[in-house]
Formats: sequence, structure tokens, C-alpha cells
Amino acid sequence: MSAPAIDHTATEVLAHRETLRLCTAGSVDDGKSTFVGRLLHDTKSVLADQLASVERTSSDRGFDGVDLSLLVDGLRAEREQGITIDVAYRYFATDQRTFILADTPGHVQYTRNTVTGMSTSQVVVLLVDARHGVVEQTVRHLTVAALLGVRTVILAVNKIDLVDYSEEIFRSIEADFITAAARLGVPDSHVVPISALKGDNVVETSTEMDWYQGPTVLQILEGITVSRGRAHDLDFRFPIQWVIREHSSDYRGYAGRIEAGGVSVGDEITIAQGRTTTVTHIDSADGPRESAVAGDSITLRLADEIDLIRGDLISGPIRPEPVRRFDATVVALAERPLKAGAPVKVRYGTSLVRGRISSVDRVLDIDGVADQIDSENFGLNDIAHITVEVAAELPIEGYAARGAVGSFLLIDQASGNTLAAGLVGHRLREE
Repeated sequence: MSAPAIDHTATEVLAHRETLRLCTAGSVDDGKSTFVGRLLHDTKSVLADQLASVERTSSDRGFDGVDLSLLVDGLRAEREQGITIDVAYRYFATDQRTFILADTPGHVQYTRNTVTGMSTSQVVVLLVDARHGVVEQTVRHLTVAALLGVRTVILAVNKIDLVDYSEEIFRSIEADFITAAARLGVPDSHVVPISALKGDNVVETSTEMDWYQGPTVLQILEGITVSRGRAHDLDFRFPIQWVIREHSSDYRGYAGRIEAGGVSVGDEITIAQGRTTTVTHIDSADGPRESAVAGDSITLRLADEIDLIRGDLISGPIRPEPVRRFDATVVALAERPLKAGAPVKVRYGTSLVRGRISSVDRVLDIDGVADQIDSENFGLNDIAHITVEVAAELPIEGYAARGAVGSFLLIDQASGNTLAAGLVGHRLREE
């Protein structure tokens, strides 16, 4: 019996489908896990045995139908509590493209996990309960998305069936969200009435809402232009991770990951103090290369023997001038309150230097009552504008291209725990 013929055309189409990264966010019990389960189920991205297991578990619990949230909440602790506490990455596909989805927790104390999920996503699907509308956590997540440079946010007004598919309630929530998105500068926002439980407007168009003529959530996701990576459009940035030397030869290489831009053999590059040299070789795990771009992990060999160490930056012709003070916006990720004068370590690229919070200038008012509020310190999940000083000069530059440059961490000097994630605003010279 001969083997079945391979459809090479179909295989080629699958191999060249674009991939969109997205993230779900929202408050507790807004139905994020059920929403993700519905996406997986209705796009036929669930294995038969996995679905059968979920059906059995749903029946054992007396659930009327299939509890699709179980497709996402895989941890036993989450199942027992009925909440999501970790970032769960899921993969699904349609004929148009493939998707990588980060399902993030809703509890306010896990906002830091939400930051992680959003940091690599091009689109955020923000869920709200139609009975509650836009709440503080909704605005918090929208604020984080805006700060991280997410351009597209979809508000999925979930559980619309529990308010009798009311257009009046939906339009009120839509108006609140559009206002908040405009205030925060989100350039591309969409609002869709859905029922993740029943499947309305998630993948399939609902038959219950004649008053809504817009696209489903999936149709929006399929229509968004996939970013080619703004990091590629920036000037070359290569923080050194390791210096590789072979004592048996003259080999000296500088290993790391290209954070922005690209480089080719023969290019002139810039290092500390504005000194220039030329790239002679680009080595990779797959052998020698003539060029490399943002996201590639490589080893550079240079024309001149230069004393470089881990944390040094190799850049293109336009090199950021090192500074010791800068403004930043940070999201607090630890229980410990942060205040002016607090000593910290600053992780910028591969550099780790001592520093301190020079001042806490403003803490953002997530409730939206005011643009910002004054505070001497800030704590877990707060978003604040601060000034940072470092003990050694760093080639800091403003946040761009989703953290390709300009993102950093504040770390506890004693414990090594991460205290906050930050986005560089302005570089400041010594006063």
C-alpha cells in the first residue's frame, strides 16, 4: 500500500502564514479563560482526547455543557480556586495566520504577570463583564498596554447574554472605553459584544444581536497587519553577553543577542568613547554568516583587539551618549514599597550597576480621576514617574520598539529580587 500523497501546496501555505502575538487581560471572573477556551475550541485547535477529558471533568462538576476554561486553567491550584494565577501561553491557527496567545491573570496582585504577557504582544484583548463595565483593573491594564506601546486593544464586552444582549448597556461601556483609550493614546481600539460561554462574536457571528454589525474578535485578529518588528528599523544595538577567547588561537569574539537594527560583515561599528572598528566575522550556531538582524544570537569578531567586557554596548554609527541620570516610568512588581533615596541595582541590557531612585515625581492615578497624584513612595502594581541615578554611566536611550531599547529593571541589592520594570523617558545630564 503506497503512502498518501503530500499536499505540498498546503504545506507551503502553512509554513508561510504570519504569526500574531496577542495577550488577554481583565479583572477576575471576566471570563478570560473561557474566552481563550472558546477560541481554541471554535478554531478546532483542541485535540479530541483533550476535549473528551474536559467534557468528563465538566460533567463530574455538574457543569451544564463544556467548561471551556479548563482548556486553559491547567494547574490544579487554579482549577480548585477557579482562577488563573500564571501566564499561560497557547497556540492556535486559522487559514489566515497562526497565533501565540498569552492568557494572563486577573487579580490585581498579579499585574506584574500581565506586564510580562503584554511585553511581547502586538494586540491586547481586554475583557470586561457586561454587568460591571469598565472598572479600575480595566483601566490599569489599558494603562500598562499604552505604556508598553501596544497599538491595538480589543475590548471584549463578555457575558452580554447575562444582560439580555442589551445594546444600551454595550454602548455605555463602549463609550467609557473609547474615552479611556483616547486619553491614554491607544491609536487602534475596538469594542465587541461577546458571550464566551455561548460563543457569540468570538469566532462565529452571533445571531442574538442584530444591532451589532461589526466583526467578531477573531475577524479583527485576522485583519490586523502583523508587525514586522520595529526593532529592525532602529540603529544597531548589541549588548555584550559574553567575551569568548580561545587560548590556543587568536580567537576573540563578543557574544550576545542583537536588540535592534542589523549588522553585516564589513560594517563599521562604534564602541565605548566613540571608538570605531569593523566587523570581520559573524559567527552563529549554524556557522558563519554575512549578516544578522534584531533577535539573532551571534558572536561578533572585530578588526581591532579591544578590551570589551560583559555589559558593554556595540552600536552602529549613532551611539547613545552614556549618562548617569534619567527619567523613567516604572511598574512596581514587588511588595516592598519604593521611595526616593532607595538604593537599587539597575539592569539595562546586559549591564548591572548600582543606583538609586533619586525622586518619585508622580504616581499615576489608575482610577482616572486625575492624570497623576503626588506620592513619596509607591508599591506593588503602582505605576510611577521617577528619576534614577546610576553609579556608572550607561548608554541609556528612550524606550522604543517594544523594549528593543530603553527598557530596564530595578533590582533589590540584598535579595536580588526584581522590584520594578521601567521604560526610559528622558536622559538627563549632570546638574
